[in-house]
Amino acid sequence: MSETPRVISRRDLLRTASAVGAAAVAGGGEAAAQAPAAAATPAAAAAAAARPREAYETLTAREADMLEAIVARLIPSDANGPGAIEARAAHYIDRSLAGALHAEIDAYRAGFAAFDRYCRMSRGKPFVELPPGDQDSVLIDVESGAATGTGAGFAGSSAAFFTMVKQHTWQGMFGDPYYGGNADFVGWDLLGYPGVRTMVTAADQQRLERNQLPPNHRSAYDFDGFNKATARGGHDHDHGPGPMPDDPTDDLAQVHPYEQGELTHGD
Repeated sequence: MSETPRVISRRDLLRTASAVGAAAVAGGGEAAAQAPAAAATPAAAAAAAARPREAYETLTAREADMLEAIVARLIPSDANGPGAIEARAAHYIDRSLAGALHAEIDAYRAGFAAFDRYCRMSRGKPFVELPPGDQDSVLIDVESGAATGTGAGFAGSSAAFFTMVKQHTWQGMFGDPYYGGNADFVGWDLLGYPGVRTMVTAADQQRLERNQLPPNHRSAYDFDGFNKATARGGHDHDHGPGPMPDDPTDDLAQVHPYEQGELTHGD
């Protein structure tokens, strides 16, 4: 095991996210970078402790606590802005496991059980009770595959479980809020993504190039061109009634017109 934990940094997070577009970040690049992530600030920790516990749709309370602790280390909040907890990435994953990601529910349950066993075997405590440094070192073991073959019970390589959770955490952080994550557009704001637009003026384009275009904080599904009626397999959402799509990344890939050359310039 490396003596210096390779946990995610803001710089690498933003580089990874920007490489695939703000709409749907489904991995790409290492989840762990050389610079250590900042631990949660006292204010953030106090706010988390004060939040009332919310019901999860698919995961058990124990699984939900474990997932929240994992995503909090994958994309931690720090002085630069909010992280996966504030974006409700864990709730996105839970909600998706009842719909678009339903086929992966068994992989999650088996992975959580193996992950918990590995934490207890190697660190003597469940993940949620470990200090941040030990949590990071456990995640590094799982990411690198070092937790495989330890008797914890990972199906195949432990890295497969890590990659699955990381990919879905990225989606919950940076995807369209319609799908249950990116709450209050914190992921898009972190990237500086100005939001979904079906038409911009030449002046808007110039402001965008100067990073001066203010975000509009609108979901793609606030526009008539994105049809909620074609989505299946989910539940109602804050942006209005309608189920979740079978695969959130299919529709999310459409909501970054700046990178796809689909802008229509107004007068």
